[in-house]
Amino acid sequence: MGLISASMDPNTGIAPEKQTVKMILKDFKVKTMGYGKNFAIIGALFAAIECNIENHRGRSDWKNGTMAGGITGGLIGLRAGVKAGIFGAAGFAAFSTIIDYYMRP
Repeated sequence: MGLISASMDPNTGIAPEKQTVKMILKDFKVKTMGYGKNFAIIGALFAAIECNIENHRGRSDWKNGTMAGGITGGLIGLRAGVKAGIFGAAGFAAFSTIIDYYMRP
């Protein structure tokens, strides 16, 4: 996931010196690792929260993913402020609900 995200990143620094393939690949590696770590943290946070909710509720249904998505999105969004936390919670909850809808038999 980090490799895909880093390849589409528009923030490629324009250095005053001539760019070489070695410099570009080094920058690409750093960005790939950063995106990969962020994706892993978000996935681990979501999975941990969803497992705790499922254990507490004693049910395995779409509501667990929706609640976990809301909590995860809210926590991630709160770093940028309350408004971003609310939008993050709503967006991540909606995304989780849609994914659960399509993934469940």
